[in-house]
Amino acid sequence: MPDPAAGATVSALVRDATERLAASGSGSPRLDAELLVGHAIGIDRSGVIAHPDAPVGPGARATLEAAVVRREAGEPVAYIRGFREFHGLALACDARALIPRPETELLVDAAISEVVARLTGAPRVAGAPALRIADVGTGSGAIALAILAALRGRRMADLVMVIATDASAEALDLARENAVGHGLADRVVFVEADLLPPVVEPPYVVVCANLPYVASVALDGLARELAFEPRSALDGGPDGLDAIRGLLDRLPDALAPDGIALLEIGADQEAGIGAAVRDRLPGWRCAVSPDLAGLPRLARVERGPGA
Repeated sequence: MPDPAAGATVSALVRDATERLAASGSGSPRLDAELLVGHAIGIDRSGVIAHPDAPVGPGARATLEAAVVRREAGEPVAYIRGFREFHGLALACDARALIPRPETELLVDAAISEVVARLTGAPRVAGAPALRIADVGTGSGAIALAILAALRGRRMADLVMVIATDASAEALDLARENAVGHGLADRVVFVEADLLPPVVEPPYVVVCANLPYVASVALDGLARELAFEPRSALDGGPDGLDAIRGLLDRLPDALAPDGIALLEIGADQEAGIGAAVRDRLPGWRCAVSPDLAGLPRLARVERGPGA
C-alpha cells in the first residue's frame, strides 16, 4: 500500500490492493480491491470506477489497509464489508451464516414465479388464509426476504406468509436482523428447527431450500475463504445429499397437493437427486434446471398424477 503519510488516489489504492490480493491467492483480486476501496471510502464500486483520480484521506487508507490484511488471510469480502448484495437487497453478512451466492437467485426467481402464478391464476376468496411458503435452512434470510421484497413490489406481500427455518439460533438472529432492516419482519416467521417444524398446518404451497450439499470429503479442497463460513452450512454428508434426502422425506406431509419444492443442488448431483426422489417419493416428478453457467442447479420436485 502507498505510504500513509503521502497522498493517494482511488486508482492507486485499487492498483496496489489488486497486486497484494493477487499475490495472496484471491481468485478475483481486482473486484475484491474495488469493493474494499469503496468500503473504506464509503461509496459503491461504481463510484470507485467512475472517480479514479479522487484523493483518499489517511483515515480511509487505514481502513483499507486493515481490510486488505483480512482479505489476504482469506476472509470473504462479504464478511469484511459486513453485507452482500443479493437479488437487489443489501443483506447483512457475518460468520453466523453462509454468504448468499448469485446461483441461488435462480431459486428465488422460480419461487416468485410459482407464487405469483398461484395468486393470479384464480380469484382470491375474501378472507382466504395467506399462502404459506417455507424457506428451509434460511441462513441469512436471503431467499425468504428476496421473495417477499419482490412480492411487495407487486403489492402481493400481504397475501403470503413465509416460514423460515434453521437449526442454528445464531443464523436465525442474523435473518431476523435482515428482515427488520428491510421492513419485512411482519411477513416472515422464524423457527429454530431441523428442516421443518413437526406440525405443518396448513401445508406449504412452495418449499424452498438451499441446504448443505457439499460432499464431506470435498470440503478441505474448497477455496480457503470457505473456511470462514459455517461448516454446518456446507457439509452435506458423504455424497452431499443427506440434508436434501431428509427434506424429501418430509414433503408428503408438508407440501400442499399442488405444491412444489425448489431445491438448490450441486453441479454434480443431477443424477443423485433424481434417484433420491424416485427412491423416497414414488410417483413424484423431479426436473433439474441449469444455472447461467449451464450447470445443473435447481431441482423442482412435485407430485405426479395420482401420487
